[in-house]
Amino acid sequence: MDALFGVVNVPSGIWIDEDGIIVRPPEPAYPRRPTFLDRAVPPDASPAERERIDLVKALHVEAERYVAALRDWASRSTSRGRGGDSRYALSPDEVVRRSRPRPIDEATAAAHFALGQALHARGAQAAAVDHFREAHRLHPTNWTYRRDAWSLAGPDRELVYHTSWVDEVKREGVENYYPPLQL
Repeated sequence: MDALFGVVNVPSGIWIDEDGIIVRPPEPAYPRRPTFLDRAVPPDASPAERERIDLVKALHVEAERYVAALRDWASRSTSRGRGGDSRYALSPDEVVRRSRPRPIDEATAAAHFALGQALHARGAQAAAVDHFREAHRLHPTNWTYRRDAWSLAGPDRELVYHTSWVDEVKREGVENYYPPLQL
């Protein structure tokens, strides 16, 4: 099979057919049910740990549906030579329609985020934080920017960014962490 399944940002996937055409834009793409959905709360967990585990367990993940759609597309690619026969392969117009537009604030946020990453890699943490904060301000619902900036800040992340994953999930709503699949 020449069709490709590429990971864009875990857990996101993009489907590219044999001709190099995107047939599904980036979307949540767990390959199996994540173990964090079944994590038990330890009896000695603090209230904060309990809250975090409960929020993580409430995340909406559709691994089984996604994998079934991917298998349908891949099997049609191998059996007939073209995955376009799958009802999950989208037309170019539908791929464009489902692809999110990038307004100027989001494009500027992406530039600030890239600058923050480059500065952090060069050891300029304070300057990186300024760019990460600006990326968050310009595109406050981008979870990738938050997660990456928090992970680079290390254990002081809540002091650096004045927020936490739990605070942001509660503010945004756990149901908005992963967008629903449009199969």
